[in-house]
Parts: sequence; C-alpha cells; structure tokens
Amino acid sequence: MNVIVNLVLAVQMIAALGMIGLVLVQHGKGADMGAAFGSGSSGSLFGASGSANFLSRTTAVLAAVFFCATLALAYFGNARPTSSGSVLEAPVAAPAAAASDAAAAPAVPASGAAQIPTK
Repeated sequence: MNVIVNLVLAVQMIAALGMIGLVLVQHGKGADMGAAFGSGSSGSLFGASGSANFLSRTTAVLAAVFFCATLALAYFGNARPTSSGSVLEAPVAAPAAAASDAAAAPAVPASGAAQIPTK
C-alpha cells in the first residue's frame, strides 16, 4: 500500500511540474497581435496554430492526471487500516495514582464551606 501511495505521489508531482512548464511556455491571447504587426516571429516548431492546440491539449491531459492523482491520494489518506496501528486510536489508560487522587478530592465544595463575601 505504501508503494502505491509513493507511486501516485510521484505521478502527481511530475504532472504538476509538467503543467507549470507548459503554462509558462504557452503564449497569451495578446501574443498573436504583436506577431501580426511584425514584432514577433510567426514561424514555430509546430506551425502557426499547431503549437496552441498541442500545448493546450497536453496541459489539459496533465491537469486530468493531476486531478486523478489528487483524488487517489485523498482516498488513500482517508482509508482506515484494519488493524489498530495508529497511536491516536489506542485507548488511553489513566495512571492509578492520579485516579485515586481525583476520587479523594471532591469536585464540588461542601455546603458548609466558607464563601467569599462580595461587595
């Protein structure tokens, strides 16, 4: 189970880093306007409009992988073990000395106890 969680965590981290890189490489919507007036190069490795489609589709696929990995990690994090291996689930036993001291001291003062006068 621990191996699966580590594998899903690695996939999630790779997808996140890939998404960050692809978003930084992509051009904004205003970048084409500058290329129309001659201030940028319109030729690229993927063609004029091929890069936008390829990069945006790859970003969408990596986002889906990241989302599925996040759901899987949430499921594995919420899964309850069959055996009581957690420290938080173990029953807490009070020491015997503290229990006997608490039983000897009354929680509510007796009715004949002195009261502090108020002004």
